[in-house]
Amino acid sequence: MSSAEGRGVRIANLLVQIAFGLMAMTICLPSMQDWGEIFNASQPAVQLTFSVYVMTYGGLQLLYGPLSDRFGRRPVLLTGLCCAAIGAVLAALANDIVMLTVARAIQGAGSAAGIAIGRALVQDLFSGSDRTRVMAFVGMALGVTPPLGTVIGGAIHEWLGWRANFVLMAVLSLVLLITAMRLLPKNQRTKAADRQYWILEMLTAYTTLLRQPGFLAYVTLLGSTTAVFYVFLSGAPSVLKSYDVGPAGVGWYIMAGPIFYILGNFLTSRLVRSVGEPSIMWIGQGLSIVGVVLMWALSALGWDSALAFALPVMFVGLGHGLMVPPTLTATVGLNPALAGAAAGMAGLMQQWVGAVGGFSVGLVSHEGAMNASLLMLFFTAIGLALHLWILKIERRAGASAVPR
Repeated sequence: MSSAEGRGVRIANLLVQIAFGLMAMTICLPSMQDWGEIFNASQPAVQLTFSVYVMTYGGLQLLYGPLSDRFGRRPVLLTGLCCAAIGAVLAALANDIVMLTVARAIQGAGSAAGIAIGRALVQDLFSGSDRTRVMAFVGMALGVTPPLGTVIGGAIHEWLGWRANFVLMAVLSLVLLITAMRLLPKNQRTKAADRQYWILEMLTAYTTLLRQPGFLAYVTLLGSTTAVFYVFLSGAPSVLKSYDVGPAGVGWYIMAGPIFYILGNFLTSRLVRSVGEPSIMWIGQGLSIVGVVLMWALSALGWDSALAFALPVMFVGLGHGLMVPPTLTATVGLNPALAGAAAGMAGLMQQWVGAVGGFSVGLVSHEGAMNASLLMLFFTAIGLALHLWILKIERRAGASAVPR
């Protein structure tokens, strides 16, 4: 194999490692339509299978990064993939909703290793324009994965049954484990490995960040946008079922949001120099509000259909695609010395607040899109309030910087 081919294989492996967790999150979403009946479980119990995955997936990202600094990327990633495989096997064997929920928690805890360590490996293995290029590939992969996962999951559900999706994820976990063993350096450790008090330093960094109002505002804004999307993502199977859309069709209706999110990211990269990050964020906020209000209005007017539920999410996806990149940049840039810790905390907040959004879907019925749209409006309103808080904080900071 030539060096160019080897480089391509390594990039492809990194992209799959990073996207693996999102695939595991979304591939079983179409099956959630039937789990209540299969396990004789309530809707909140079914939604909890989604939320516990998201919580462990987000929470463990905080630990995998520092652990990989201390013990090396390769062994920590391999441990996570083993955990993900075990969780997938247990989920495939589950006979009740409790066992399935525990299995999903284990699967999420293991899957978090791929995205946390994969991003670190991009920093380790590439430099300059190559690093930026690979990061662009990462963004596209993360945008494509949710709709792709639901489409694949719905088709497998129809052909082979819901358990087959977890069998597939267990096999993929093992494939990624084998490729990681072959492709990753054996001693990929950073200088942090030599620090005696690395755990204390990590906790100190997180404490410092949490004392900064601007950082709290930005990371919570990120969380609220994720919650809006997760309400749509986890609520879509129930809402679409009320419109007679089965598991095989769920992914096609979910697709609009992520595709327009990718478009929003592309537009942000093109407009950021001429328009400016604050303006782009407000444009994104406005488009998000338009999309959610449109979904609610169509439902209130009696336009009950799968398309009336799914198409307004184009505006939400586009808005989030404009809003999230500058918000992430500000989150990391507020304290450059703690950029790594800030990125980890941002990922945690996105997933945990998103998990709250996903769980809230199970607290209400979904005969049509009304309740889902109201939940999305609720988290969008929180995001708007946080955006206004950020504006207030920045105005105060600007005023204090003016010489008197």
